[in-house]
Amino acid sequence: MRVVTSPLSRRLLAEFLGSAFLAALVIGSGIAAQQLSDDVGLQLLENAAATAAGLFAIILMFGPVSGGHFNPVVSLVDAAFGGLSRRDALAYIAAQVAGCITGAVTANGMFALSAISISTHHRASPAHLLAEVIATLGLLLVIFALARSDRAPTAPAAVGAYIGAAYWFTSSTSFANPAISVGRMFSDTFAGIAPASVPGFVIAQLVGGLAAVGMVRALYPGVERAAADVVIPHELGGLLAEDRP
Repeated sequence: MRVVTSPLSRRLLAEFLGSAFLAALVIGSGIAAQQLSDDVGLQLLENAAATAAGLFAIILMFGPVSGGHFNPVVSLVDAAFGGLSRRDALAYIAAQVAGCITGAVTANGMFALSAISISTHHRASPAHLLAEVIATLGLLLVIFALARSDRAPTAPAAVGAYIGAAYWFTSSTSFANPAISVGRMFSDTFAGIAPASVPGFVIAQLVGGLAAVGMVRALYPGVERAAADVVIPHELGGLLAEDRP
């Protein structure tokens, strides 16, 4: 696998734009689903299908530049495995959070809603928090298992498929991403989350990421370092961790 040599400024721009598209995709498809149907199950199906397909495309768009993290937990776990410096991981996280907020505001604007409307959708029950631990753990296992078993070319589709499925098998509808949790506060729509629920979600997601570190090491003990931007096939410019500062 080739090492991505893009300067940090370009990688941060890719993370910002990818995160913005992700938030606009999740929230926009939720708004559209709510407008098109009164059936909650159908709304969730439409939201999940759009997110799964769109995430696949977004990873392919921006992954060759930054690795397509769009998720602070992915960046933190990558840093834990040595694939990303701590400084760069913190910069990635800032870009991801800013991007998700921008995407939420943009989604509101595309549907002629108030640019910022704070969500009143409370989600942080014990069951939802457990679901976020599981959703995040599963996402990280998909990403890093594929990286450590030389199956990175399948990862964009696998990540999209996992998130689409996790909308349904988790009670929280699988946020699995602290940046998207923050962004979704700014839209009082089908896909929103109340600010009071966000800290619990973020803690649960970090717990899921920590569990993933241990499980990846236990399952793939012969691989000392993960492929840092693992969701992109190496033919498209993915990278190996060892040579990154």
